[in-house]
Amino acid sequence: MKLSRLTDAIQVTAIVPGSPALPADPDVTALTADSRQATEGSMFVAVRGVSVDGHSFLPSLLGRHLAAVVIESLPEELDPEVIYVVVPDSAVALGYLASRWYGDPSRHLRLVGVTGTNGKTTIATLIYEMARMMGEKAGLLSTVVNIVDRTPVHSTHTTPDPLSINALLARMVEAGCTLAAMEVSSHAAHQHRIAGLHFVGGVFTNLTRDHLDYHRTVEAYRDAKKSFFDALPSSAWALTNIDDRNGEFMLQNTSAARHTYSLRSLADFKGRIIEPRLDGTLMSFNGREVEVLFTGRFNAYNLTAIYGASVLLGWNVDDVLLAMSRLVPVAGRFQTFRHPSGVTAIVDYAHTPDAVVNVLSAIREVIGSSASVITVVGAGGNRDKGKRPIMASEAARLSDRLILTSDNPRDEDPLLILADMEAGLDDAARAAAVSIPDRAQAIRMAVSLASPGDVILIAGKGHEDYQEIRGVRHHFDDREQVRSLGFV
Repeated sequence: MKLSRLTDAIQVTAIVPGSPALPADPDVTALTADSRQATEGSMFVAVRGVSVDGHSFLPSLLGRHLAAVVIESLPEELDPEVIYVVVPDSAVALGYLASRWYGDPSRHLRLVGVTGTNGKTTIATLIYEMARMMGEKAGLLSTVVNIVDRTPVHSTHTTPDPLSINALLARMVEAGCTLAAMEVSSHAAHQHRIAGLHFVGGVFTNLTRDHLDYHRTVEAYRDAKKSFFDALPSSAWALTNIDDRNGEFMLQNTSAARHTYSLRSLADFKGRIIEPRLDGTLMSFNGREVEVLFTGRFNAYNLTAIYGASVLLGWNVDDVLLAMSRLVPVAGRFQTFRHPSGVTAIVDYAHTPDAVVNVLSAIREVIGSSASVITVVGAGGNRDKGKRPIMASEAARLSDRLILTSDNPRDEDPLLILADMEAGLDDAARAAAVSIPDRAQAIRMAVSLASPGDVILIAGKGHEDYQEIRGVRHHFDDREQVRSLGFV
Protein backbone atom coordinates (compact mmCIF):
# COMPACT_ATOMS: atom_id res chain seq x y z
CA MET A 1 0.00 0.00 0.00
CA LYS A 2 1.30 3.47 -0.83
CA LEU A 3 2.43 5.61 2.11
CA SER A 4 0.08 8.41 1.06
CA ARG A 5 -2.89 6.03 1.21
CA LEU A 6 -2.03 5.31 4.85
CA THR A 7 -1.24 8.86 5.92
CA ASP A 8 -4.55 10.03 4.42
CA ALA A 9 -6.25 8.08 7.22
CA ILE A 10 -4.54 9.91 10.11
CA GLN A 11 -3.83 13.36 11.49
CA VAL A 12 -0.26 14.25 10.50
CA THR A 13 1.84 17.01 12.06
CA ALA A 14 4.81 16.64 9.67
CA ILE A 15 6.39 14.22 7.20
CA VAL A 16 10.16 14.28 7.43
CA PRO A 17 12.31 12.19 5.05
CA GLY A 18 15.55 10.85 6.52
CA SER A 19 17.31 12.14 3.38
CA PRO A 20 16.28 14.26 0.36
CA ALA A 21 16.91 11.33 -2.00
CA LEU A 22 14.01 9.24 -0.67
CA PRO A 23 10.92 8.73 -2.87
CA ALA A 24 8.01 10.87 -1.72
CA ASP A 25 5.44 8.04 -1.74
CA PRO A 26 7.07 4.64 -1.18
CA ASP A 27 5.27 1.31 -1.01
CA VAL A 28 4.65 0.00 2.51
CA THR A 29 4.83 -3.80 2.70
CA ALA A 30 3.78 -4.33 6.34
CA LEU A 31 2.36 -2.42 9.31
CA THR A 32 3.46 -3.16 12.87
CA ALA A 33 3.76 -1.68 16.35
CA ASP A 34 6.20 -4.43 17.42
CA SER A 35 9.81 -3.47 16.72
CA ARG A 36 10.75 -7.15 16.49
CA GLN A 37 8.48 -7.49 13.46
CA ALA A 38 9.71 -4.33 11.73
CA THR A 39 11.37 -5.56 8.54
CA GLU A 40 12.40 -4.09 5.21
CA GLY A 41 9.63 -2.02 3.63
CA SER A 42 7.42 -1.95 6.71
CA MET A 43 5.89 0.92 8.64
CA PHE A 44 6.63 0.91 12.37
CA VAL A 45 4.28 2.79 14.71
CA ALA A 46 6.00 3.88 17.94
CA VAL A 47 3.24 3.69 20.56
CA ARG A 48 3.72 4.98 24.10
CA GLY A 49 2.31 2.00 26.01
CA VAL A 50 1.59 1.50 29.70
CA SER A 51 4.95 -0.14 30.45
CA VAL A 52 6.96 0.29 27.22
CA ASP A 53 7.47 3.30 24.94
CA GLY A 54 7.85 2.29 21.30
CA HIS A 55 10.01 5.37 20.72
CA SER A 56 12.76 3.77 22.81
CA PHE A 57 13.23 1.10 20.11
CA LEU A 58 13.96 3.56 17.30
CA PRO A 59 17.78 3.21 17.56
CA SER A 60 17.47 -0.57 17.10
CA LEU A 61 15.63 -0.02 13.81
CA LEU A 62 18.46 1.90 12.13
CA GLY A 63 19.61 0.14 8.98
CA ARG A 64 16.61 -2.19 8.68
CA HIS A 65 15.44 -0.45 5.48
CA LEU A 66 11.99 0.45 6.82
CA ALA A 67 9.67 2.44 4.57
CA ALA A 68 8.32 4.70 7.32
CA VAL A 69 8.14 5.27 11.05
CA VAL A 70 5.16 6.89 12.81
CA ILE A 71 6.26 8.86 15.86
CA GLU A 72 5.18 11.65 18.19
CA SER A 73 8.62 13.33 18.25
CA LEU A 74 11.64 13.05 15.97
CA PRO A 75 14.65 11.08 17.27
CA GLU A 76 18.06 12.69 17.56
CA GLU A 77 19.43 10.48 14.78
CA LEU A 78 17.43 10.08 11.56
CA ASP A 79 17.76 6.98 9.41
CA PRO A 80 18.53 8.25 5.86
CA GLU A 81 16.42 5.40 4.40
CA VAL A 82 13.26 6.14 6.40
CA ILE A 83 10.40 8.63 6.12
CA TYR A 84 9.29 9.89 9.54
CA VAL A 85 5.57 10.61 9.98
CA VAL A 86 5.01 12.83 13.02
CA VAL A 87 1.55 12.59 14.64
CA PRO A 88 -0.10 14.05 17.78
CA ASP A 89 -0.88 10.60 19.25
CA SER A 90 0.64 7.45 17.81
CA ALA A 91 -1.81 5.15 19.65
CA VAL A 92 -4.73 6.88 17.93
CA ALA A 93 -2.84 6.82 14.62
CA LEU A 94 -2.27 3.06 14.92
CA GLY A 95 -6.03 2.44 15.13
CA TYR A 96 -6.77 4.42 11.98
CA LEU A 97 -3.75 2.99 10.14
CA ALA A 98 -4.77 -0.57 11.07
CA SER A 99 -8.27 0.07 9.82
CA ARG A 100 -7.00 1.48 6.52
CA TRP A 101 -4.46 -1.35 6.13
CA TYR A 102 -7.19 -3.99 6.33
CA GLY A 103 -9.60 -2.13 4.05
CA ASP A 104 -11.70 -0.38 6.71
CA PRO A 105 -13.56 -3.63 7.56
CA SER A 106 -15.74 -2.10 10.30
CA ARG A 107 -17.47 -0.03 7.61
CA HIS A 108 -18.52 -3.25 5.85
CA LEU A 109 -20.13 -4.65 9.02
CA ARG A 110 -22.76 -3.50 11.47
CA LEU A 111 -20.39 -3.31 14.44
CA VAL A 112 -21.99 -3.12 17.91
CA GLY A 113 -19.83 -2.31 20.95
CA VAL A 114 -20.74 -3.29 24.51
CA THR A 115 -19.12 -1.62 27.52
CA GLY A 116 -19.67 -1.54 31.28
CA THR A 117 -18.35 -3.39 34.31
CA ASN A 118 -20.56 -6.48 34.22
CA GLY A 119 -22.51 -8.16 31.43
CA LYS A 120 -20.26 -7.29 28.47
CA THR A 121 -19.48 -10.88 27.51
CA THR A 122 -23.05 -12.09 27.89
CA ILE A 123 -24.56 -9.23 25.88
CA ALA A 124 -21.96 -9.28 23.09
CA THR A 125 -22.15 -13.07 22.78
CA LEU A 126 -25.92 -13.16 22.72
CA ILE A 127 -26.18 -10.36 20.15
CA TYR A 128 -23.92 -12.55 18.00
CA GLU A 129 -26.22 -15.51 18.64
CA MET A 130 -29.30 -13.42 17.87
CA ALA A 131 -27.81 -12.40 14.52
CA ARG A 132 -27.25 -16.03 13.62
CA MET A 133 -30.83 -16.89 14.58
CA MET A 134 -31.97 -14.06 12.32
CA GLY A 135 -30.19 -15.72 9.42
CA GLU A 136 -27.17 -13.43 9.31
CA LYS A 137 -23.53 -14.43 9.32
CA ALA A 138 -21.89 -12.73 12.28
CA GLY A 139 -18.65 -12.31 14.19
CA LEU A 140 -17.77 -11.90 17.87
CA LEU A 141 -14.88 -10.30 19.76
CA SER A 142 -15.12 -11.21 23.45
CA THR A 143 -13.23 -12.16 26.59
CA VAL A 144 -14.10 -15.82 26.17
CA VAL A 145 -13.53 -16.29 22.45
CA ASN A 146 -13.40 -14.48 19.13
CA ILE A 147 -15.57 -16.01 16.42
CA VAL A 148 -15.46 -15.49 12.66
CA ASP A 149 -18.83 -16.77 11.41
CA ARG A 150 -18.69 -20.18 13.10
CA THR A 151 -14.91 -20.49 13.54
CA PRO A 152 -13.55 -19.82 17.07
CA VAL A 153 -10.32 -17.82 17.38
CA HIS A 154 -8.54 -17.83 20.75
CA SER A 155 -8.86 -14.64 22.82
CA THR A 156 -6.24 -13.36 25.29
CA HIS A 157 -7.61 -9.88 26.13
CA THR A 158 -11.08 -8.35 26.45
CA THR A 159 -10.16 -6.18 23.47
CA PRO A 160 -7.10 -7.07 21.33
CA ASP A 161 -4.69 -4.52 19.80
CA PRO A 162 -5.87 -2.48 16.77
CA LEU A 163 -4.06 -4.65 14.22
CA SER A 164 -5.56 -7.84 15.66
CA ILE A 165 -9.03 -6.28 15.83
CA ASN A 166 -8.98 -5.15 12.22
CA ALA A 167 -7.47 -8.43 11.03
CA LEU A 168 -10.36 -10.27 12.71
CA LEU A 169 -12.94 -7.87 11.29
CA ALA A 170 -11.43 -8.28 7.83
CA ARG A 171 -11.72 -12.07 8.19
CA MET A 172 -15.38 -11.60 9.13
CA VAL A 173 -16.02 -9.49 6.03
CA GLU A 174 -14.25 -12.07 3.87
CA ALA A 175 -16.39 -14.83 5.43
CA GLY A 176 -19.55 -12.95 4.46
CA CYS A 177 -20.48 -11.66 7.93
CA THR A 178 -22.84 -8.70 8.04
CA LEU A 179 -22.69 -8.00 11.78
CA ALA A 180 -20.11 -8.13 14.57
CA ALA A 181 -20.56 -7.75 18.32
CA MET A 182 -17.60 -6.59 20.39
CA GLU A 183 -16.75 -6.13 24.04
CA VAL A 184 -15.19 -2.71 24.63
CA SER A 185 -13.13 -2.65 27.82
CA SER A 186 -12.09 0.48 29.68
CA HIS A 187 -8.47 -0.37 28.89
CA ALA A 188 -9.24 -0.55 25.18
CA ALA A 189 -11.03 2.78 25.19
CA HIS A 190 -8.34 4.52 27.23
CA GLN A 191 -5.51 3.07 25.12
CA HIS A 192 -7.30 3.96 21.85
CA ARG A 193 -7.39 0.33 20.70
CA ILE A 194 -10.80 1.01 19.12
CA ALA A 195 -9.67 4.19 17.33
CA GLY A 196 -10.67 4.15 13.67
CA LEU A 197 -13.51 1.65 14.11
CA HIS A 198 -16.98 2.53 12.81
CA PHE A 199 -19.72 1.43 15.23
CA VAL A 200 -23.42 1.38 14.33
CA GLY A 201 -24.38 1.08 17.99
CA GLY A 202 -23.14 0.96 21.56
CA VAL A 203 -24.55 -0.56 24.76
CA PHE A 204 -23.76 0.51 28.34
CA THR A 205 -24.48 -2.13 30.99
CA ASN A 206 -23.53 -0.71 34.40
CA LEU A 207 -20.56 0.67 36.29
CA THR A 208 -19.14 -0.50 39.59
CA ARG A 209 -15.66 -0.65 41.10
CA ASP A 210 -13.15 -2.49 38.89
CA HIS A 211 -9.69 -2.08 37.34
CA LEU A 212 -8.65 0.64 39.80
CA ASP A 213 -5.14 -0.82 39.72
CA TYR A 214 -5.01 0.70 36.23
CA HIS A 215 -7.38 3.68 36.26
CA ARG A 216 -6.64 4.69 39.90
CA THR A 217 -10.04 6.35 40.44
CA VAL A 218 -13.64 5.38 39.75
CA GLU A 219 -14.04 8.68 37.88
CA ALA A 220 -11.18 7.87 35.49
CA TYR A 221 -12.60 4.37 34.96
CA ARG A 222 -16.05 5.86 34.26
CA ASP A 223 -14.65 8.46 31.88
CA ALA A 224 -12.82 5.76 29.89
CA LYS A 225 -16.15 4.02 29.35
CA LYS A 226 -17.82 7.29 28.43
CA SER A 227 -15.19 8.08 25.79
CA PHE A 228 -16.58 5.19 23.73
CA PHE A 229 -19.99 6.88 23.54
CA ASP A 230 -18.46 10.32 23.00
CA ALA A 231 -16.84 8.98 19.83
CA LEU A 232 -19.95 7.37 18.32
CA PRO A 233 -21.08 9.02 15.04
CA SER A 234 -24.47 10.66 14.59
CA SER A 235 -25.51 7.73 12.38
CA ALA A 236 -25.16 5.31 15.33
CA TRP A 237 -27.40 4.55 18.31
CA ALA A 238 -26.44 4.48 21.99
CA LEU A 239 -28.39 2.24 24.38
CA THR A 240 -27.90 2.81 28.11
CA ASN A 241 -29.09 1.23 31.34
CA ILE A 242 -31.13 4.07 32.81
CA ASP A 243 -31.34 2.29 36.19
CA ASP A 244 -27.58 2.67 36.67
CA ARG A 245 -26.59 6.03 38.15
CA ASN A 246 -24.03 6.45 35.36
CA GLY A 247 -26.47 5.55 32.59
CA GLU A 248 -27.49 9.10 31.72
CA PHE A 249 -23.91 10.34 32.13
CA MET A 250 -22.70 8.04 29.37
CA LEU A 251 -24.96 9.79 26.87
CA GLN A 252 -24.22 13.39 27.82
CA ASN A 253 -21.87 14.17 24.93
CA THR A 254 -22.70 11.53 22.36
CA SER A 255 -23.82 12.41 18.84
CA ALA A 256 -25.57 9.05 18.51
CA ALA A 257 -29.33 8.56 18.81
CA ARG A 258 -30.06 8.03 22.52
CA HIS A 259 -32.09 5.08 23.81
CA THR A 260 -32.67 3.63 27.27
CA TYR A 261 -33.52 0.29 28.87
CA SER A 262 -34.73 -0.44 32.39
CA LEU A 263 -36.34 -2.85 34.82
CA ARG A 264 -37.51 -0.06 37.16
CA SER A 265 -38.07 3.16 35.25
CA LEU A 266 -39.79 4.49 32.17
CA ALA A 267 -37.59 3.59 29.23
CA ASP A 268 -37.63 2.84 25.52
CA PHE A 269 -37.11 -0.84 26.32
CA LYS A 270 -38.71 -2.08 29.55
CA GLY A 271 -38.04 -5.51 30.99
CA ARG A 272 -39.88 -7.15 33.89
CA ILE A 273 -39.31 -10.32 35.89
CA ILE A 274 -42.59 -12.20 36.30
CA GLU A 275 -41.44 -15.53 37.76
CA PRO A 276 -37.79 -16.42 38.64
CA ARG A 277 -36.37 -19.95 38.90
CA LEU A 278 -32.85 -21.40 39.09
CA ASP A 279 -33.15 -22.78 35.57
CA GLY A 280 -34.93 -19.85 33.91
CA THR A 281 -37.28 -16.88 34.22
CA LEU A 282 -40.63 -15.79 32.87
CA MET A 283 -40.09 -12.20 31.70
CA SER A 284 -41.82 -9.54 29.70
CA PHE A 285 -40.25 -7.03 27.30
CA ASN A 286 -42.33 -3.95 26.53
CA GLY A 287 -45.34 -5.91 27.75
CA ARG A 288 -44.71 -9.09 25.72
CA GLU A 289 -44.11 -12.25 27.80
CA VAL A 290 -41.35 -14.74 27.01
CA GLU A 291 -39.76 -17.66 28.84
CA VAL A 292 -35.95 -17.35 28.98
CA LEU A 293 -33.27 -19.79 30.11
CA PHE A 294 -31.55 -17.27 32.39
CA THR A 295 -31.81 -16.50 36.10
CA GLY A 296 -31.33 -13.36 38.16
CA ARG A 297 -31.98 -9.66 37.99
CA PHE A 298 -28.56 -9.03 36.44
CA ASN A 299 -29.44 -11.38 33.59
CA ALA A 300 -32.82 -9.68 33.24
CA TYR A 301 -30.91 -6.45 32.61
CA ASN A 302 -28.65 -8.22 30.10
CA LEU A 303 -31.62 -9.63 28.22
CA THR A 304 -33.43 -6.29 28.19
CA ALA A 305 -30.31 -4.75 26.65
CA ILE A 306 -30.23 -7.53 24.05
CA TYR A 307 -33.91 -6.98 23.29
CA GLY A 308 -33.32 -3.25 22.82
CA ALA A 309 -30.21 -3.72 20.68
CA SER A 310 -32.02 -6.28 18.53
CA VAL A 311 -34.90 -3.90 17.84
CA LEU A 312 -32.46 -1.07 17.09
CA LEU A 313 -30.66 -3.36 14.66
CA GLY A 314 -33.92 -3.58 12.75
CA TRP A 315 -35.00 -7.14 13.43
CA ASN A 316 -38.72 -7.96 13.64
CA VAL A 317 -39.99 -7.87 17.24
CA ASP A 318 -41.84 -11.19 17.01
CA ASP A 319 -38.73 -12.87 15.61
CA VAL A 320 -36.63 -11.28 18.35
CA LEU A 321 -38.86 -12.61 21.16
CA LEU A 322 -38.89 -16.11 19.68
CA ALA A 323 -35.10 -16.08 19.35
CA MET A 324 -34.67 -14.86 22.93
CA SER A 325 -36.59 -17.85 24.23
CA ARG A 326 -33.95 -20.06 22.60
CA LEU A 327 -30.84 -18.27 23.87
CA VAL A 328 -28.65 -20.17 26.35
CA PRO A 329 -26.26 -18.77 29.00
CA VAL A 330 -22.64 -18.07 28.09
CA ALA A 331 -20.06 -20.55 29.40
CA GLY A 332 -19.09 -19.76 32.98
CA ARG A 333 -21.88 -17.21 33.47
CA PHE A 334 -24.38 -18.58 36.02
CA GLN A 335 -23.65 -22.05 34.65
CA THR A 336 -25.73 -24.53 36.64
CA PHE A 337 -24.80 -28.11 37.59
CA ARG A 338 -26.95 -30.63 39.45
CA HIS A 339 -25.92 -33.45 41.79
CA PRO A 340 -28.05 -36.61 42.26
CA SER A 341 -28.28 -35.71 45.96
CA GLY A 342 -30.24 -32.56 45.11
CA VAL A 343 -27.39 -30.08 45.54
CA THR A 344 -26.95 -27.38 42.88
CA ALA A 345 -23.58 -25.87 41.97
CA ILE A 346 -23.32 -22.60 40.04
CA VAL A 347 -20.08 -21.53 38.35
CA ASP A 348 -19.91 -17.82 37.61
CA TYR A 349 -17.28 -15.32 36.50
CA ALA A 350 -18.30 -12.80 39.20
CA HIS A 351 -15.03 -11.13 40.22
CA THR A 352 -16.19 -7.73 41.48
CA PRO A 353 -18.19 -6.90 44.62
CA ASP A 354 -21.22 -5.89 42.58
CA ALA A 355 -21.11 -9.04 40.45
CA VAL A 356 -20.91 -11.23 43.56
CA VAL A 357 -23.93 -9.41 45.01
CA ASN A 358 -25.84 -9.84 41.74
CA VAL A 359 -25.29 -13.58 41.56
CA LEU A 360 -25.98 -14.26 45.24
CA SER A 361 -29.09 -12.07 45.12
CA ALA A 362 -30.32 -14.04 42.11
CA ILE A 363 -29.88 -17.28 44.03
CA ARG A 364 -31.61 -15.88 47.13
CA GLU A 365 -34.49 -14.56 45.04
CA VAL A 366 -35.24 -18.11 43.92
CA ILE A 367 -34.54 -20.28 46.99
CA GLY A 368 -35.38 -17.75 49.72
CA SER A 369 -34.52 -19.11 53.16
CA SER A 370 -35.59 -22.67 52.38
CA ALA A 371 -32.00 -23.83 51.78
CA SER A 372 -28.43 -22.74 52.39
CA VAL A 373 -26.03 -20.93 50.08
CA ILE A 374 -22.36 -21.89 50.28
CA THR A 375 -20.01 -19.51 48.48
CA VAL A 376 -16.47 -20.23 47.29
CA VAL A 377 -14.72 -17.05 46.23
CA GLY A 378 -11.27 -15.50 45.90
CA ALA A 379 -9.63 -12.41 44.44
CA GLY A 380 -6.98 -12.03 41.77
CA GLY A 381 -3.41 -11.07 42.56
CA ASN A 382 -1.66 -7.98 41.15
CA ARG A 383 -5.04 -6.26 40.77
CA ASP A 384 -7.18 -3.78 42.69
CA LYS A 385 -6.61 -4.70 46.35
CA GLY A 386 -9.35 -2.37 47.55
CA LYS A 387 -12.13 -4.62 46.30
CA ARG A 388 -10.93 -7.71 48.21
CA PRO A 389 -12.43 -6.92 51.65
CA ILE A 390 -15.60 -5.63 49.98
CA MET A 391 -16.07 -8.86 48.02
CA ALA A 392 -15.59 -10.96 51.16
CA SER A 393 -17.98 -8.79 53.16
CA GLU A 394 -20.73 -8.98 50.53
CA ALA A 395 -20.26 -12.72 50.06
CA ALA A 396 -20.51 -13.29 53.82
CA ARG A 397 -23.63 -11.11 54.06
CA LEU A 398 -25.51 -13.07 51.40
CA SER A 399 -24.20 -16.59 52.13
CA ASP A 400 -24.82 -19.10 54.89
CA ARG A 401 -21.29 -20.46 54.63
CA LEU A 402 -18.26 -18.73 53.12
CA ILE A 403 -15.08 -20.37 51.90
CA LEU A 404 -12.32 -17.97 50.84
CA THR A 405 -9.79 -19.39 48.39
CA SER A 406 -7.34 -18.53 45.63
CA ASP A 407 -8.43 -17.10 42.29
CA ASN A 408 -5.41 -16.24 40.12
CA PRO A 409 -2.78 -15.23 42.71
CA ARG A 410 -0.37 -14.31 39.90
CA ASP A 411 2.80 -12.97 41.58
CA GLU A 412 1.26 -12.42 45.03
CA ASP A 413 1.31 -14.70 48.04
CA PRO A 414 -2.16 -16.37 48.18
CA LEU A 415 -2.17 -16.13 51.97
CA LEU A 416 -1.73 -12.35 51.84
CA ILE A 417 -4.63 -12.07 49.37
CA LEU A 418 -6.79 -14.11 51.72
CA ALA A 419 -5.75 -11.87 54.61
CA ASP A 420 -6.91 -8.84 52.60
CA MET A 421 -10.28 -10.53 52.09
CA GLU A 422 -10.59 -11.57 55.73
CA ALA A 423 -10.06 -7.93 56.74
CA GLY A 424 -13.52 -7.18 55.33
CA LEU A 425 -15.26 -9.58 57.71
CA ASP A 426 -16.59 -8.72 61.14
CA ASP A 427 -15.73 -10.97 64.07
CA ALA A 428 -18.74 -13.25 63.64
CA ALA A 429 -18.26 -13.64 59.88
CA ARG A 430 -14.53 -14.23 60.29
CA ALA A 431 -15.18 -16.97 62.84
CA ALA A 432 -17.66 -18.69 60.53
CA ALA A 433 -15.62 -18.38 57.32
CA VAL A 434 -12.99 -20.86 56.20
CA SER A 435 -9.87 -19.91 54.23
CA ILE A 436 -8.46 -22.65 51.99
CA PRO A 437 -5.75 -21.49 49.53
CA ASP A 438 -6.05 -24.63 47.38
CA ARG A 439 -9.05 -23.92 45.13
CA ALA A 440 -9.78 -27.59 44.34
CA GLN A 441 -9.80 -28.39 48.05
CA ALA A 442 -12.07 -25.44 48.73
CA ILE A 443 -14.60 -26.67 46.16
CA ARG A 444 -14.50 -30.17 47.68
CA MET A 445 -15.09 -28.66 51.13
CA ALA A 446 -18.14 -26.76 49.85
CA VAL A 447 -19.63 -29.93 48.39
CA SER A 448 -19.04 -31.85 51.62
CA LEU A 449 -20.90 -29.15 53.57
CA ALA A 450 -23.94 -29.09 51.27
CA SER A 451 -27.25 -30.79 51.98
CA PRO A 452 -30.05 -31.61 49.50
CA GLY A 453 -31.57 -28.38 48.18
CA ASP A 454 -28.52 -26.26 48.98
CA VAL A 455 -26.77 -24.12 46.35
CA ILE A 456 -23.00 -23.79 46.00
CA LEU A 457 -21.70 -20.70 44.23
CA ILE A 458 -18.16 -20.97 42.85
CA ALA A 459 -17.31 -17.42 41.86
CA GLY A 460 -14.51 -15.56 40.15
CA LYS A 461 -13.16 -17.67 37.30
CA GLY A 462 -16.18 -18.81 35.30
CA HIS A 463 -15.01 -19.84 31.83
CA GLU A 464 -11.28 -19.68 32.65
CA ASP A 465 -9.49 -23.01 32.33
CA TYR A 466 -6.29 -22.00 34.09
CA GLN A 467 -4.94 -20.72 37.38
CA GLU A 468 -1.97 -18.36 37.33
CA ILE A 469 0.44 -18.92 40.22
CA ARG A 470 3.83 -17.22 40.46
CA GLY A 471 3.52 -16.14 36.85
CA VAL A 472 2.90 -19.69 35.60
CA ARG A 473 -0.43 -20.83 34.16
CA HIS A 474 -1.62 -24.21 35.41
CA HIS A 475 -4.66 -25.98 33.98
CA PHE A 476 -7.63 -25.48 36.28
CA ASP A 477 -11.32 -25.33 35.43
CA ASP A 478 -14.04 -24.86 38.06
CA ARG A 479 -16.51 -26.66 35.80
CA GLU A 480 -14.25 -29.71 35.53
CA GLN A 481 -13.80 -29.75 39.29
CA VAL A 482 -17.57 -29.72 39.79
CA ARG A 483 -18.16 -32.48 37.23
CA SER A 484 -15.45 -34.62 38.87
CA LEU A 485 -17.52 -34.52 42.06
CA GLY A 486 -20.58 -36.04 40.42
CA PHE A 487 -22.41 -32.94 39.17
CA VAL A 488 -23.87 -32.84 35.67
